Amino acid sequence: MKKTSLSAAAVLAVFAAGAAIAQSGRDYIAVVGSSTVYPFATVVAEQFGKSTRFKTPKIESTGSGGGLKLFCAGVGVQHPDITNASRRIKQSEVDTCAKNGVNDVIEVKIGYDGIAIANSKKASEMALTLRDVFLALAEEVPDPNGGEKLVANPYKTWKDVNPQLPARKIEVLGPPPTSGTRDAFAELAMEGGCKTFDWIKAMKKSNKREYKRICHTVREDGAYVEAGENDNLIVQKLDANPDAFGIFGFSFLDQNTDKMRGAAVGGVRPEFESIADGDYPISRALYFYVKKAHADVIPGMKEFLAEFTSEKAWGDEGYLADKGMIPMPKKERQKFASDAKNLTPLKL
Repeated sequence: MKKTSLSAAAVLAVFAAGAAIAQSGRDYIAVVGSSTVYPFATVVAEQFGKSTRFKTPKIESTGSGGGLKLFCAGVGVQHPDITNASRRIKQSEVDTCAKNGVNDVIEVKIGYDGIAIANSKKASEMALTLRDVFLALAEEVPDPNGGEKLVANPYKTWKDVNPQLPARKIEVLGPPPTSGTRDAFAELAMEGGCKTFDWIKAMKKSNKREYKRICHTVREDGAYVEAGENDNLIVQKLDANPDAFGIFGFSFLDQNTDKMRGAAVGGVRPEFESIADGDYPISRALYFYVKKAHADVIPGMKEFLAEFTSEKAWGDEGYLADKGMIPMPKKERQKFASDAKNLTPLKL
C-alpha cells in the first residue's frame, strides 16, 4: 500500500507541476547551461523561432554545473526546461534531480568538441604534450629533484616545465570549476599528463581519491586565471596579452582563426578532422538534458527537440557543423534522435 501511495503521489506531483506551468502562461522554452553548447543551442533556437509558430527559446549561459543545479532544482515554470552540458550528467546530479521531483530526464548527445589551448597569432607557436600541460598547471607536481614525492608547483615559465619550450611566463586563462569545459580539461588533459608518471598512475588502484586530487587540482598561485564562463571574453584578453594561453571549446577557436591559433597537443592540432577521427587528445562529447514533465505543457518543446536532432541541424552537412560542432556518426545520431522523439528517460 505504501509503494502504491508513493507512486500515486509522484504522478499527482507531475500533473500539478504541469497544471502550474500551463496556468502560468509561460509560452517559451527556457534553456540554461554550458557556455560551450550555448552558441550551438542559440543557432538552433534562432532557426526554430524563424521557421515555426513558436517563440524563440530563451537561452542562458550558466556553465554546465550551474545549469544542472538549476535544472535539478525542481519541476514547474520557475525552473528551466532544458540544460546544456559539455560533460555527461553525474550520478550525484541525477540523485539531486530525483530528490527534487525531477524524474524521467531525457539525455541527448548532440556531437563532439575539442578543448583548445590557444594563444594570439601575435605570439610564436607552441607544441605541448599532456605532461607539459599537467606540470604547468597542477597544484602539486613530482619533485624536480627526483624521488616519488610531490612538491608545490615551482614552475614559473614554460621553459622550466620543458627545456624545449620558450622562456615565457606560464599564464593560462580558463573556465571556473562550474564549467563542463573545466571538468573535461581536468579529466582529459591534466589527468592525461599526470598518469605519464607511473608511480602516480599506480595510485588509481591503491588510492583513487588521492590520485584524482593530484591529477585534477589546478594551481591557485596566479599561473591559472579563472576567466569566467564567457569564452568570447577570454579571446579578447588573449588578443590583448599575446604571451597568455586560453582554454576553450574548439568552436570558439574556429570562429576566431583570424586572431587565435591552437597549440598542437601530442603532435596533433585542434582541427575539425582531428577531433572527428579521435586523434586530438583533448576532445569530449556535448549534451543537453530535457524534463519529460515539461515536454507536454511548454509550447514547442517537442518541435524544438525535433529541430535540434534533425539532419539539417546536426548532420554531416548541417548548420551546426558550419559553426564548429563535430557531428556524431550517423548511427549515434539516429539513436539520440529516437530518444528525443520518444522522450526516452536516461538510465545511468
